[in-house]
Amino acid sequence: MTDLGGFHDTVARVDLSAGDVQYEGIDDEDAEKYIGARGLGVKYVFDQGPEVDPLGEDNLLAFMNGPLTGTQTTMSGRIAICTKSPLTGTVTDSHHGGWSGARLKWAGFDGLLFEGKADEPVYAVVEDGEVELRDASHLWGKGVHETRDRLEEEVEGSYGKNLSMMAIGQAGENEVKYACIINEDDRASGRGGTGCVMGSKNLKAVVVRSSTKMPQPADPETFKKGHKQAMQVIQESDVTAPNEGGLSLYGTNVLMNVTEEMDGLPTKNGRYSSTKSMSDAEGDGERIIDSEKVSGENVRENILVDEPTCHSCPVACKKEVEVQAMHKGEEMNVRMESYEYESAWALGPNSGHHDRDRIAVMLDLCNDLGMDTIDTGNTIAMTMEMIEEGKLDFEDSIDWGDADEMIDLIERIGHRETDLADHMAEGPDHLAEEFDAHENSLAVKGQSMAAYDPRCMKGMAIGYATSNRGACHLRGYTPAAEILGVPQKVDPYDPEGKGELCATFQDMHAISDSFDICKFNAFAEGIEEYVLQYSGMTGLDVSEEDLMTAGERIYNLERYYNNLAGFDGDDDDLPDRFVEGNENAIPAQGASEGELAELDQLKAEYYEVRDWVDGVVPDEKLDELDIDVGPGTGVSMGDSGAAAPGDD
Repeated sequence: MTDLGGFHDTVARVDLSAGDVQYEGIDDEDAEKYIGARGLGVKYVFDQGPEVDPLGEDNLLAFMNGPLTGTQTTMSGRIAICTKSPLTGTVTDSHHGGWSGARLKWAGFDGLLFEGKADEPVYAVVEDGEVELRDASHLWGKGVHETRDRLEEEVEGSYGKNLSMMAIGQAGENEVKYACIINEDDRASGRGGTGCVMGSKNLKAVVVRSSTKMPQPADPETFKKGHKQAMQVIQESDVTAPNEGGLSLYGTNVLMNVTEEMDGLPTKNGRYSSTKSMSDAEGDGERIIDSEKVSGENVRENILVDEPTCHSCPVACKKEVEVQAMHKGEEMNVRMESYEYESAWALGPNSGHHDRDRIAVMLDLCNDLGMDTIDTGNTIAMTMEMIEEGKLDFEDSIDWGDADEMIDLIERIGHRETDLADHMAEGPDHLAEEFDAHENSLAVKGQSMAAYDPRCMKGMAIGYATSNRGACHLRGYTPAAEILGVPQKVDPYDPEGKGELCATFQDMHAISDSFDICKFNAFAEGIEEYVLQYSGMTGLDVSEEDLMTAGERIYNLERYYNNLAGFDGDDDDLPDRFVEGNENAIPAQGASEGELAELDQLKAEYYEVRDWVDGVVPDEKLDELDIDVGPGTGVSMGDSGAAAPGDD
């Protein structure tokens, strides 16, 4: 049991097989060691066993908030969904913003743990410290948008006032491996197939009804100091300043033009490092595609209609858009949030086009079906390239940049309607194995990379390779330093020091994900603001070193889980076309001409910083970080005390 501030000391353990709900407290030592949200959620998943079948009844699906969620802390509207991923086979945590995390806290819970499988579809209603399971048979087969509307009537609440919903669409029901969970405002727990796990359990939705009951800090003076300091640095940042900073004005899509200019925007399944370099190579003097047409600036000027925000956030990075697009003779009117950078890239330039309005249609469709936009776009681009090279031969087909056909294909994937769509629904690793197409995949550990070219952002290269949940820009967001100069500018092309930079960002994000607060605060806040707000809320007396150690512990626990699930340094890899020395390597072009990722060098430095042995956490490291669960990896650093360099 824990009496730390910011916690209710209440977790609901829901046995879907039995239809039973039990309520339990939180181990005080775990709360201190793993903070909450991501860290505590991963600990619950670890305790369930790293060898469980991701789609089996024993896999745990944990909805977790942290000690700062739903408080006055700036940007504290996040929630973590933790489970074993059916896409990667690793532990995964996927977060979304909005209001559902805050409302779960206000309803009296630190987390919901779902295990087993319901005999028939159900949804959970959370209110006033209780969880009730209700029949969802009438919702099965419905998209997220219709589910949202019907549940608002059934539960008798109002979105935006006292109600939140987290639901899956048809993709989760059909166990598309990269299906996601969508909350009521089109915010996605996108990565890792959390929606696929939810579908495998016959759990259609989680609905939370609550009034606003913000937890109060245990040490008000310390918290007040930290909150004031955090607000000041956010307001002074060129990135986060409300109504002035790039993130506030243009959302995440502020990066589209920036990465294009440095030739760091992977295009046409990563063959090129920008849309300009693609046009130079294939356009015969004409601009075939232009990323500016899907940029944040273009969106703001032409299709922006609203700028909603999440709980306790002054930045308002969400950009709601409205478009009218023709699709095969039919007019499609779409209003949706949010036109994000990574999503627009994956479904646009990386798939060979810049049709801004049809991308909005695709994004809305992905949200309704409940599919991760990054993996959907990457899988489509991979498929386009495989078809071009003659590796796929199905009745349905798709050419580069065919936005109309992409819309139809997304629908088919979500329903697994055709043989091609069924294969694509299994993800990039399946396509690579089934059709001998490893060189066409932009995935690491089965999960597709995001919109940052690892050939010219070497911190991102090692970040993709060593992310515990598969290729991911959000485990260690080194572009903050490599592009935006936060906390200081570093040369994106220089591999030296990027192992340490990446590890530091990974540990910092493990902390913020466990609080659970938005990563965008890290464009302004640092460890000092974290310590003050966390200490003030919980009442713990922690130092900067204590908190950084907790972040390192969480990251190592995840890696330890993966080691026990069979992963090691061989899995810390990058797509062939980005790696120096690989026979399928394609050097970057334009401003990044000739660049490739020096993977061996990056891994050797990273493992040395981490004290890992070829991607494995040695027993000495587990002891040092007081990770005393499981059997240990059986790996030692040996007498030298230095970790062995990684193998490529």
